Amino acid sequence: AAGRCVVAALSRCRARARGLPLWEPSPARGLRPLGPGGAAALPLLLLPPRRQLSSRNRPEGKVLETVGVFEAPKQHGKYETGQLFLHSVFGYRGIVLFPWQARLSENATGHGSKEVKGKTHTYYQVLIDARDCPHISQRSQTEAVTFLANHDDSRALYAIPGLDYVSHEDILPYSSTDQVPIQHELFERFLMYDQTKVPPFVARDTLCAWQEKNHPWLELSDVHRETTENIRVTVIPFYMGMREAQNSHVYWWRYCIRLENLDSEVVQLRERHWRIFSLSGTLETVRGRGVVGREPVLSKEQPAFQYSSHVSLQASSGHMWGTFRFERPDGSHFDVRIPPFSLESNKDEKTPPSGLHW
Repeated sequence: AAGRCVVAALSRCRARARGLPLWEPSPARGLRPLGPGGAAALPLLLLPPRRQLSSRNRPEGKVLETVGVFEAPKQHGKYETGQLFLHSVFGYRGIVLFPWQARLSENATGHGSKEVKGKTHTYYQVLIDARDCPHISQRSQTEAVTFLANHDDSRALYAIPGLDYVSHEDILPYSSTDQVPIQHELFERFLMYDQTKVPPFVARDTLCAWQEKNHPWLELSDVHRETTENIRVTVIPFYMGMREAQNSHVYWWRYCIRLENLDSEVVQLRERHWRIFSLSGTLETVRGRGVVGREPVLSKEQPAFQYSSHVSLQASSGHMWGTFRFERPDGSHFDVRIPPFSLESNKDEKTPPSGLHW
């Protein structure tokens, strides 16, 4: 099945990142190993997951195509604007726009737990290749960035499809000779090809101007992680701005959540239980089935799920925390803690962006 090919290709990517031999398809001899010193061809699936493959339904007889050559992941330092990469968890192709430095708070629940605060970690603003979005839609939302629209409708939001935040360790870098290696409507507006540079894709003035203008609404500043019974929950909150409604101020935030199964046992998310505290003194409890209308299964083959949502308060700050309830194959349940995180508004309030104008 094509879904298995995705897993196999990603396993090869992870193997290469660890310095192990990478396998590539060979028409004459099946699979053949590439030595540690050889160039590493990067195979990516062309067909949607879960579709059965046969000689009759392969487009022009092709299943995998070579899109580039792996590079050694950076152990120190940051990736530059224009770096092509494969996401090590979700498997999509992307390109780095610019980095963010985030404060990371992490806690492992249980015996010997230890909380780490104030650690700095690098994340990247990236573009996702539109060709890969259909393949990852069940595991990761590809509209990680949303804004409040700046017009009379105070509830209006708009999203930028295929704009994500990626942790440094999730990047598997590669190079390509293709001058337009990523299909995204913003690629050629933000980047241009320059063969004299490494990587050969450099920022246009429009990217620099866009980053400067929208910095308050894009900036990733805090990341919260907590692990309970080998399920890791990562939360990244973003302030979106304030709107006036019925003679009162309403403050909006979005938050991105990633769930990761660090064990081999298959589990399924069944319920969510949120507590939302507002500086105005209110405490709201929210319970419901699943998240964003789904009850994702986390397995060894598909260990992660990512989504984003929004919350509004009638106060300039607050807190959120809670639990996710998971179910094991035997029908038993366990609760996974969602790390507490602050909802803080920007002190230097600025006008939210009015739209995608360049």
